[in-house]
Parts: sequence; C-alpha cells; structure tokens
Amino acid sequence: MRIRDLHELPKLRDGLSYIYLEHGRIERTHKAVEFFDKTGRTMIPAASLAVLLLGPGTSITHEAIKTLADNGCLVNWCGEGGVRFYAQGVGETRKGYRLIRQAELVSDPAKRLAVIRRMYQFRFDEELAPDLTLEQIRGMEGARVRRAYAIASRQYGVLWFGRNYDRSQWQASDPINRALSAANACLNSLCHTAIVSAGYSPGLGFIHTGKQLSFVYDVADLYKTRLTVPLAFELTAESPFKLEARVRQACRDLFYAHRLLGRVLDDIERLLNLTRPWNPAPFGPIGRLQAGEGDDEESELDVDPALPGALWSDTEGEVPGGISYGGDDLGEGADLAAWGTEPVDD
Repeated sequence: MRIRDLHELPKLRDGLSYIYLEHGRIERTHKAVEFFDKTGRTMIPAASLAVLLLGPGTSITHEAIKTLADNGCLVNWCGEGGVRFYAQGVGETRKGYRLIRQAELVSDPAKRLAVIRRMYQFRFDEELAPDLTLEQIRGMEGARVRRAYAIASRQYGVLWFGRNYDRSQWQASDPINRALSAANACLNSLCHTAIVSAGYSPGLGFIHTGKQLSFVYDVADLYKTRLTVPLAFELTAESPFKLEARVRQACRDLFYAHRLLGRVLDDIERLLNLTRPWNPAPFGPIGRLQAGEGDDEESELDVDPALPGALWSDTEGEVPGGISYGGDDLGEGADLAAWGTEPVDD
C-alpha cells in the first residue's frame, strides 16, 4: 500500500525506532511487507517503522523496497548486529531545508565556528567562556574525555592504559579497547541512520572534515562519554567472554531505553539553530524538543513528492517553482505541443 502523503505516517517519536533482521528473505505479499526465515513469517510494520536494518544473509525483493520507501521507512544494509554501516535507501523526508541549512552553516567560517562552539558546549556541564579560542576548547575537551576514561576505570576496576587499537589486528587490542570500538561503532551507526533519515548529509561535518562520515563523527561524539564509555567499562569488568556481542546487545537496549534515535534528531536541529535553545535533560546538558516545536517549512513536499521545489533568486531568495517567469513567449519555432500548450488566436 502506497502512502501518498508522508504526513499520514506516525511521527518518529510515536513509532518504532528500528528492526534488525538477518538470515532471511523480505518480500511484499498482499500489500504488506513480510520477513521469511527458518522460524516462519513475520509482518514488518512499514508505516510505523523508522529504520529497517538488513544484516548478513538477508535478501529483499524490489517490490518490498518500493513499499518501504513509499512508507518513509529507511533501509540500511549493515554488518552483524547493526555494527557496520554499508549503504542506505530513501529516508522519511523529501524536504531539503535541513541539508540547505547544514550546507550554509558549514560553508561560512563564522557560522561554522558558532556551530562548533555549540557542539563543544553541549558536552560540558559548565558554561564555556566566550573568549576561549577553538584550540583552548579542544584542549579542554581532551582533558574531559581523559577524565571520563579515568573515572570509568576506577568505578569498574578495569585497568586503563589509553585508547589504542589497530583495525587490522583486532584481537591484539586489550578487551576494553575492543569493547569501546564495538560500542562506538553501534553509536556511529545509529547516528548515521538519524542523519540520513532526516535529510542531512553525513559528509558535511563541522568539527570533523574530509570524510563522507564527518558529520556522523560530530554527532556521535556528543554522546560517547555519557553512554558508550561507561557501558564498555561495565561489560569489560563483568567478563571478556563474547565481549563484542554482549556490547552490541547492551547498546541496543541502552539506545532504546534513552529513545536515542529521536533524541539525536532533536539535538541536531538545536545545534544547527533550527529550533529554540535546548533545555536540560536526564543525562547532562542534552536537550529535548517541547511538544509542538519543530519546523514545518516545506512540509508540502512530503504531501506531494512530485511537487516542484522553490527556485533560487538573487534578489528575493526563494520564489515558487513550477512557474514560467519568462512570460508566455516560448520563442520562434518552439514546439508548443511538447510543452502541453496549444496556440491561442488573438
């Protein structure tokens, strides 16, 4: 069943955040999407689902992908347990204002610096002095992160010798570094999902730059010391047995408990100044949107995906699209039939 107006879909905060599937086949049957594996068949709630994560051993039909896209469900192809992010399909919005705003801010040095300062302020409990340079703030951030590792080390009794791991020699790292890497990979994947589902670009970073995932790293860094660092130390202290798998499962439960997918979207909008400043939240100075807040700009584009967008004007900023601004004269020899227009006698 095709949803003609994306506003008919449940709001992200009212729906399911994600479903992870592996080792099975996804098909469209009787106008619904179903998952088939050795245990049987399972219905997928496409209209109320934000993200469908496809793990190893999954296959999906063309019709199923179309149905999920029409219902605003983002499809991600990922590694086992959702740890690695490989590719994504179409998200739940056709609007471009978030991407335009992101590009505007990252392209203007003064505006970019303002966003960077907000991103760093987001991580500190105390107010940052306005006269601090970016280099000074980065020094303070480095000290804050080292302090977070030291506190977690003492709290859980896990020896800590610093962040050190080699991607090519995974097992050569000590358990805590492997746990941190696995947890951060889960966090990066969720942030990547939130970014692309809302219409932002994962490559237009503010603090990080030069990679297609720069903005993902910017956003994930906001939550690491409050979420993945304590979790990794806690699980390492319990046992090194099947550590990475336990970390992935614990991250899934932790992210769900904090409703992190929806929270990331709210926080990004505030950091890019798309909504009002944030209010204090349960874990540190991380804010939440109040009921009724949000930007409905260009909402008609989700009502009709084929509706022309606005046109840029050097004098007016934006003007409506789908209008002939050059008058009625198409020029000598124009093929009027090709334009859907018939000549009219005077």
